Amino acid sequence: MKPIRLFLCLGLLLAGCHATPKPGPDVVFVSDERGAVHVLDGASGRIEGKLQTGKRPRGMALSADGKTLYVAASDANRIEAWDTHLRQRTRLYDAGSDPERFALSPDGREFYIANEDESAISKFDLGSGAMVWQAQVGPEPEGVAVSSDGKLVVSTSETSSTAHFIDAASGKVRSTALVGSRPRYALFVPALSEVWVSSEQRGTITVFNAATFAQKAVIDLVPAFPELQSVQAVEMRMTRDGRRVFVAMGRGNAVAEIDPRTRKVVRSFPTGERTWGIALSPDEQRLYAASGLSGSLTIVDLQHNKVIDTVKLGGRPWGVEAAKR
Repeated sequence: MKPIRLFLCLGLLLAGCHATPKPGPDVVFVSDERGAVHVLDGASGRIEGKLQTGKRPRGMALSADGKTLYVAASDANRIEAWDTHLRQRTRLYDAGSDPERFALSPDGREFYIANEDESAISKFDLGSGAMVWQAQVGPEPEGVAVSSDGKLVVSTSETSSTAHFIDAASGKVRSTALVGSRPRYALFVPALSEVWVSSEQRGTITVFNAATFAQKAVIDLVPAFPELQSVQAVEMRMTRDGRRVFVAMGRGNAVAEIDPRTRKVVRSFPTGERTWGIALSPDEQRLYAASGLSGSLTIVDLQHNKVIDTVKLGGRPWGVEAAKR
């Protein structure tokens, strides 16, 4: 082989060794309270960049088609819309004072926003950006969820340890119920006609009948984790078939899996410190857990039920969403 040809072959071989790996099927967005949203490849955990958002991004949500990421920039009093493919900001929404978490209506036409400073849940029209109504709830509202038919909104208020059941059309609070201390998240479980509300400090999940608002049960995580000094319950996510519910355990530094029908803890996955936000990959093959005190993202293989990677991000990771590329 001629020297020049040999040199070219070696050059191509070395270039191939250093080529960027092919991206996986999903991209992960992690909000960081210290500023910006981290962007990662879901399969490999490779960091791809940042979205430069307004101050203190926390709650996030994806449009039904996964093409738009909505980010609550709490200290900027707004929600930002980002194109998930171009990674460009496309619109800003005035969201009132200190938006923390929010939920999209099933038809993607409205926001329901927890305004922590105002002790209120606000409904906004996405098309016009105008407020439709504002409902007064307990102090420091955080969790917000909407039923699959779009008729009921459930919010949680940290300081009063209450859950509020709100008519989505009128904004009227239909019922208020006590739950465990510092409730963080609400989750509808349609197959069982239930609403679950997590309690951070108590480490419980209060189960309500979604039609009558009557309490049905309390799932206590504490007995399942006798080895932990701090058992908490924060964000929850459920698979589309309704068979697996995952619970971020805050300072318990883990994610618990619960069988919704038996209400028993099935297993848990170790994570970084203070795990606040979790998300499932679009194909539900992986779970992502953001840990604020360790500044990390844990990736869990849900087919084999094991942690496969821990990515060091720095900052204060808070929320997670995952979209198809």
